[in-house]
Amino acid sequence: MTRFRHILLALAAAFAAAGAGCAPARPEPLDEIPVHLWSTSAPAEEPERLAVEARKPASAPADEWDAPDVRQWRYLVIHHSARESGNAEVFDRMHRARGFDELGYHFVITNGDGGPDGRVEVSRRWRTQKWGSHTGGTPDNEYNNHGIGICLVGNFTARMPTKAQLESLDRLAGYLVRRYGIAPENVIGHRDAPGASTECPGDRLEEYVRGALREKLPIPAD
Repeated sequence: MTRFRHILLALAAAFAAAGAGCAPARPEPLDEIPVHLWSTSAPAEEPERLAVEARKPASAPADEWDAPDVRQWRYLVIHHSARESGNAEVFDRMHRARGFDELGYHFVITNGDGGPDGRVEVSRRWRTQKWGSHTGGTPDNEYNNHGIGICLVGNFTARMPTKAQLESLDRLAGYLVRRYGIAPENVIGHRDAPGASTECPGDRLEEYVRGALREKLPIPAD
């Protein structure tokens, strides 16, 4: 009976995350996947009350972006939420409801619906320098172990993020690339990670990441 219930939950997750977003093409029950390998950028369930209740984004001035050098970061992985509202608090609740240890991303950039437009929210995952839980399924879990996950709130399959979101992404990515010596070609959309089966971060944001964003990023010194 328990096994049957897990199958039903997995099917429900697949329907809820259909279309654009970061859900895998063939979702599996989460209790069969080690937590370190989990991947999400579009939580499977989105109770409307969470999007309505969570309107208090955490303050995140730029000086909170800094963190101790306890992990070797090699990649920036850009995601979209595939939903038009939300913030770090909302997504943290959703991820925990699915069995995650906490919010899977390191940063969330809000869009004015759930938090101020362009606000960069810093997760506890970043403050404690914990591996990500946003890009599972890559060889040796490389893009979770060494990838910084940044999620922009919205669905960017057919439209761009807001101007404020893009400006914040430019500043945050520029800072992280300089701080950790990350090569611009290692700043990718979720779909570009080896083994990824997703449309995330949407066609329009993917174009921006591959083009304009990379062009603005500094090249690390040898």
